[in-house]
Amino acid sequence: MEPAAAPRYVRRLAGQRRLGARTPAASGDAGAEAFLGHEFANKQLLTEALTHRSAAGAKGRGSNERLEFVGDRVLGLVVAEWLLEKFPEEQEGELGMRLAALVSRPVLTAVAEANDLAALLAVAPGESKRGVRGQSSVLADALEALIGALFLDAGFAAARGFVRRVMGEVVEQQFVPPKDSKTALQEWVLKRAMPLPVYEVVEQSGPSHAPRFVIRTAVGDAVATGEAGSKRAAEQAAAAKLLAMLPP
Repeated sequence: MEPAAAPRYVRRLAGQRRLGARTPAASGDAGAEAFLGHEFANKQLLTEALTHRSAAGAKGRGSNERLEFVGDRVLGLVVAEWLLEKFPEEQEGELGMRLAALVSRPVLTAVAEANDLAALLAVAPGESKRGVRGQSSVLADALEALIGALFLDAGFAAARGFVRRVMGEVVEQQFVPPKDSKTALQEWVLKRAMPLPVYEVVEQSGPSHAPRFVIRTAVGDAVATGEAGSKRAAEQAAAAKLLAMLPP
């Protein structure tokens, strides 16, 4: 789902400086450590977490992609544990929808933007001029990479503490289990005994580290397209636009 389709409480978070954000004077490793609330024993982990693929070596060696892989799993476990505590009466289906929303790109991007994470990233000059630092996928991946680096340097408890601090407001304001746009659109057509929507890639562009997909979907005569950095996100964006065009 694209940031524009994010829940209202996530949109409010974007652009706001949250508890634990670095001070304007902090930068580089010092700024990241202030944000994370941890001084790294292995500074290389921190450097790697802040290095975009465009500023890394051949085949992305030294970029934050590997740490993003770790951080994604740590984040999911932290949030899953948190949701079990917060919603003891909910079952797997509702918890799963909450988890998917809370670890989604719009939420992670909003947290990264609220804490000026873009200013800490090492990006190749050419990509920097093209605005890669502000891309949702880059910011979300960098946040996950920092979580992975924190986990490897300080352990699960430190990662848990950081996630709960920077995502506390989002979790507290998620009053009801969210429903993703593709699911909502599917339910809409099923209630009316209509064929399920088909998602078609109509355009793919951009370099491998920053792809863009344009996907089209339709229900009856209503057609909408969505654009994002992954097929899944573009499908969600298209579904959200189509839902806005259909009667309730």
